[in-house]
Amino acid sequence: MIGRVAETGEDRLLLARLYDKLTAAERRCVPGYTAFLAPREQILLRRLLPELPICFFGGHPEAERAVACYLPDYLAADWLSGPEGPVAAVRASFYEKDALTHRDFLGSLMGCGIKRETVGDIYVAKGSCDILVTREILPYVLDQLTSAGRTRLSVRALPLQEVSGPCYTLKTLRDTVASLRLDALVGAGFSMARGKAAELIAAGKVSLDGMPCLKPDKLVEEGAKISARGYGKLVLSQINGRTKKDRISIVLEKYQ
Repeated sequence: MIGRVAETGEDRLLLARLYDKLTAAERRCVPGYTAFLAPREQILLRRLLPELPICFFGGHPEAERAVACYLPDYLAADWLSGPEGPVAAVRASFYEKDALTHRDFLGSLMGCGIKRETVGDIYVAKGSCDILVTREILPYVLDQLTSAGRTRLSVRALPLQEVSGPCYTLKTLRDTVASLRLDALVGAGFSMARGKAAELIAAGKVSLDGMPCLKPDKLVEEGAKISARGYGKLVLSQINGRTKKDRISIVLEKYQ
């Protein structure tokens, strides 16, 4: 089964570990959870275990990276956000005029010897950054995360209910396309020629709903999320009717 779902050797190793952890929790009737998974990994796990009642929890409603959890019947879903749940948060405060970025904080965490799989989403705002981590490494993060770049940090534990979440704005783009092919939408959303969009897709630099897509002619449905490496992310928020020139009217929401 793993061989049918996995796309690479790394996928097979990861899915084997996830399978063992979650199915063991089900057999023992105890809560079980994984490290943080990227959206693509979450999709692969769903395909591997379609009948196992697992949920994904990232510590914030808009989190992209999330842990996969199996909860026995005697535990309510709010256990996940409680003090024994698998995800914790820290807030790192810094001098507001120091323009720190996501890369600064991720680099600092990796520099502390922290594995990427133990870190979830990182939300940078003016003067502060909220970081989601696995609960097991919370004490270590509080002790070791003292700076990002050359900027000193003041770090404290943060209740999940107080995590600020992502800071972004959405730019609405209204356009028409000849079809709902992926290359047409990438071209419209990122202002590039359809041929260049097709090359970007064929090079494996475009993801559709978290999964890499190598097919420029893949038809996209309303609500789908499209990410292009180096260009950003957008959502096909509306598919309207056809115009007098027989093109399809669409509305895209582009993350700024």
